[in-house]
Amino acid sequence: MPVVLILAAGRGERFIASGGTTHKLQALLAGKRVIDHVLDAVKASGLPYHVVTADPARPGMGDSIAAGVRATLDANGWLILPADLPLITSASLKAIALAAPRAVTVPVVKGQRGHPVRFGPECAQELLNFQGNQGAAQLINGRATTDSVALIELDDVGCITDVDTLDDLQRAEKLFTQRFF
Repeated sequence: MPVVLILAAGRGERFIASGGTTHKLQALLAGKRVIDHVLDAVKASGLPYHVVTADPARPGMGDSIAAGVRATLDANGWLILPADLPLITSASLKAIALAAPRAVTVPVVKGQRGHPVRFGPECAQELLNFQGNQGAAQLINGRATTDSVALIELDDVGCITDVDTLDDLQRAEKLFTQRFF
């Protein structure tokens, strides 16, 4: 099974700028921290995981992705999961992990690409070369030209509901309430 790389290294500057009084991953959603919602879903999925936390030597997302891959080189691929997706479900994580193997698998919800994106072991070197704020878009676009990207349709708004601002947190709270109550 692939390893879920939970990216929890960002500074959360947009959340603070929007009026947040804490880091976005520490913000409460339905009485629980955003990061704890993510960890609970990952644990419930049964998939192996690795949390990439803040480190001044890794200032950008690309550095964090490379560090996570480096720490789990023996993995059979990776699901790159930003830690600010508190509504992600364990079922979605399993569906992406078990999707027909391609170099890259991207979830799509209501026509919008989401997270986590799954990368097969053949992407290891490219992921290890990430640095700075480089995300995976260039790798995904490059692989798409060789027909090695699969899109998987999911019905989970948790794949596309991230928390970057206070408004995002309030929107996530409403969706959480609709889902569970």
